[in-house]
Amino acid sequence: MTDGYFSEERKLIQQTAREFTANEVLPVANRLDPEQGLIPRELIEKMGQLGYFGILIPEELGGLGLGVFEYCLVAEELARGWMSVASIIARGNGFYRSIPGWGAQRDEKIARMAAGDYLGAFAMSEPSAGSDMAGVRCRARLDGDEWVISGNKYWCTFADGADFISVICRIDTDDDARQAGMKSISVEKPRGELPAGVTGSPIPKIGYHGWKTWELHFDEVRAPNIESPPEARRGAPGMSGGFVGIQQGLEVARAHTAARSIGAAEGALQVAVAYAAEREQFGQPIAKFQAIRFKIATMATEIEAARQLMYYVCSEIDSGRRCDKEAAMVKYFAAEMAERVTSEALQILGGAGYTTHYPVERYWRDARLTKIFEGTSEIMQRIISDRILGK
Repeated sequence: MTDGYFSEERKLIQQTAREFTANEVLPVANRLDPEQGLIPRELIEKMGQLGYFGILIPEELGGLGLGVFEYCLVAEELARGWMSVASIIARGNGFYRSIPGWGAQRDEKIARMAAGDYLGAFAMSEPSAGSDMAGVRCRARLDGDEWVISGNKYWCTFADGADFISVICRIDTDDDARQAGMKSISVEKPRGELPAGVTGSPIPKIGYHGWKTWELHFDEVRAPNIESPPEARRGAPGMSGGFVGIQQGLEVARAHTAARSIGAAEGALQVAVAYAAEREQFGQPIAKFQAIRFKIATMATEIEAARQLMYYVCSEIDSGRRCDKEAAMVKYFAAEMAERVTSEALQILGGAGYTTHYPVERYWRDARLTKIFEGTSEIMQRIISDRILGK
């Protein structure tokens, strides 16, 4: 069914990621998520050894030089164990073009990033700017050879653990359009700390544990005005290509979110299938009851439909074709599907599903987030309808 998309290399990548998740990710998730513990550095290092932070980084820069298809294959498998682990690989793959500087020093940082040893965080959302990306108010002004950043940011995950933060700012411009004058500025910092001049606090979340998500205040924070060449930045996610460049980068991010949604749903389905086979009621396993069998059939069908759409979108992105409508479709469909499927899995487990003894509640909590981040379901519907009907 999937051979049209799958080479032997892709099959091997998928199988390796699946085994790594079963042996390394899932046990850590089951242990640490209930206590809201952080993703261990040792796990990050193991992922770095497998190249998971450098899937999209060119080989000549130390990465694997693969495409969005392979990136999403790995993300889906990791999300079967812990969605946060599937998310942290974006802190390399989605950020290597954001590294400031030139020449050998920058190349050395990119190589470290591919190994998971130099990772980024992304500060775009604000208290008054989330889905309305053009509403960014955090400002940056040039003072000699430095940018000076002031303003508030919200929903910055991994702000403490990252080695730098890519901050979306508004700069002075003669263009009055709301989308004009937007720029990504990278602020380097010591790992485990916030940058000098930045204060903040973790946001209390109901899920997406394993790392902290922050609200931040930038008070005259200084960052060197050092950029990579424009040709290295063009169309890069989170890079200083302005409003349009940032929007184009979201296609990859939304495919990645679809992969995470599918992985979480698949993880919940696997738990539900195993539980239904062993749980007995009225003298037989509940897997023999038609109501349960039909739930599982519907769940599996919805997962596969989302997966096939994701494969198509990834192939389109790797072909270099714009697919903002299709990326919005797969993000919307997969996120909505994941909430339904994980909820049904919890229902199959009954009271056991509403405990932390089984990971279904984790998949359920994390799946709910996929309808919100990287653009809400409602924003995805707007993008899709605008492409079909016009604005």
